[in-house]
Amino acid sequence: MATSHSLSDSSRFCFLSKSSSFYFPLKPFLNPPLSLHFPLKPLLSIPKRRELSRAYGAVATDSTQPTIATQHDVAESSQPKQKLKKVILPTNESSQRLLRIRHTCAHVMAMAVQKLYPDAKVTIGPWIDNGFYYDFDMEPLTDKDLKRIKKEMDRIIGRNLPLVREEVTRHEAQRRIMAMNEPYKMEILESIKEEPITIYHIGDEWWDLCAGPHVETTGKINRKAVELESVAGAYWRGDEKKPVLQRIYGTAWENEEQLKAYLHFKEESKRRDHRRIGQDLDLFSIQEDAGGGLVFWHPKGAIVRHIIEDSWKKTHIGHGYDLLYTPHVAKADLWKISGHLDFYRENMYDQMKIEDELYQLRPMNCPYHILVYQRKLHSYRDFPIRVAELGTVYRYELSGSLHGLFRVRGFTQAFTWMTWKALLACT
Repeated sequence: MATSHSLSDSSRFCFLSKSSSFYFPLKPFLNPPLSLHFPLKPLLSIPKRRELSRAYGAVATDSTQPTIATQHDVAESSQPKQKLKKVILPTNESSQRLLRIRHTCAHVMAMAVQKLYPDAKVTIGPWIDNGFYYDFDMEPLTDKDLKRIKKEMDRIIGRNLPLVREEVTRHEAQRRIMAMNEPYKMEILESIKEEPITIYHIGDEWWDLCAGPHVETTGKINRKAVELESVAGAYWRGDEKKPVLQRIYGTAWENEEQLKAYLHFKEESKRRDHRRIGQDLDLFSIQEDAGGGLVFWHPKGAIVRHIIEDSWKKTHIGHGYDLLYTPHVAKADLWKISGHLDFYRENMYDQMKIEDELYQLRPMNCPYHILVYQRKLHSYRDFPIRVAELGTVYRYELSGSLHGLFRVRGFTQAFTWMTWKALLACT
């Protein structure tokens, strides 16, 4: 499912000119420090979402818990005033060893769950940015259950069992899965097109369909650098019509020092969670009586938004753009012509019937701008045509995927048309 974003996140894609001076400081809502300033440096300086964790280092003293500091603070920490030890948190991309550890942890956790809960059915268990997860078809789990599972994982790790790769035929894989009565594995097998089928064993006690990679033995995992974080419900294959599974999230690192730094960073992030800040500063709310994922901007938040939008408009007008305002709904045929109904239907709300015609809430702005362009013939003297809009759009999102202002059902998207040549010229 495609990811949708809020006003503050979506607007980053529109300010591509080097001369642009407008900047909305997302960083204060995500990481320290906590402050708002207008204006700041250009929006291009905001790190990409996947790079946010890399923009900050975890710093640990020799005698205290790790603390989080900006790179500037890390440089200052080298002063004799206080000797600090910098902990660099690796990523899956920067450390193949860490990726293997996390992938193996997912398998070890699945093995532990099935040892403790023999009726549990396994599904998938990938590595993710900060650790791993695995989905199980089983009864709901509690925090107490997670502690039991972690203890069993520690025992498996301590036994130093080998991870063994095996190649089998599709027929053999089907035979083994049927013997184990694992319907989800059978469905996964059917989706695998390549042959031979690869299986990874933990010792001779547990196996799963898997392409790897993994560590050589479970003993390569530092049990003190692994922690089970939470359990949540998740639809099988992300389909709300399919069973709700138990998803266990865990985090894993190369050493205990990295785990401590990550957990401290996580606690600091909670203190700066934009949802908490929004409530404490009375900026916005999401009213359940109106529905999840629909943002109410309070007076203080509304004035912040007004300043942002006003600066956005002045910047674009100053660079030769014309502003547009377009409707929130349109005939369903428009979305068929644009291709959205064929390729984006799962993110669109149901159509509504008005006087024997079907209408659709808009998930995007672009078809409207095409209609404005097509209203008349254009001379080459008219080009370049620069138009931009702050257009509210609506995306169908499951309740479990909603997250404050970052994953919503209705948001304002700053939309700007430009050619690839113009885009490349200003990067």
